[in-house]
Amino acid sequence: MTHLLRNVLLLSALFALGSCASSGPAAPAASTAPDTTRKATTAAPAPAEDLSRYRPVFSAPKTAVTPVTPARVVPPTNQVNAQVEQRLRDQAYTNQNVKYAQGYRILAYVGLEKDQAMAIRRSIISRYPEETDYLAFKQPIFRLWVGDYMTRLEAEQALLRIRPLAPKAELESAQVIINKTAY
Repeated sequence: MTHLLRNVLLLSALFALGSCASSGPAAPAASTAPDTTRKATTAAPAPAEDLSRYRPVFSAPKTAVTPVTPARVVPPTNQVNAQVEQRLRDQAYTNQNVKYAQGYRILAYVGLEKDQAMAIRRSIISRYPEETDYLAFKQPIFRLWVGDYMTRLEAEQALLRIRPLAPKAELESAQVIINKTAY
């Protein structure tokens, strides 16, 4: 059974290779005596089939340009400007009351030692006083977060600045405070 299967596979491979070899470009027949009358030339690839007779031919565009008339201004009807403005004012008032948004904070320290957390906090605050820090204790772990960043790009830039002070610092997605100056 295995010999039969092997023979069938070999035979099919032989036919596949044979069909590939016969479909290629024909090579010139080799003569028995060397041809000394020909000059040595580099073998150029055979030109592809000429399909230019099948390409469509288009006439040149006309040179006469038609004048373009400006669009007529259509006055608006059924305006709802007062309603739209009221909605915008309502949305602005709602947005003023929003205190938090989804953003990023840097997790500078996670560990059991309060002294080490406080040392990292002091070093960051002394170097970057504009940064806001958040120290949380949930027994037995201390966590120190730094900053309120709205975009990941801002957070990554700050992480590069803080990394020398807190080598294990990493980014964390968190609810951050918007408009810190208002509070």
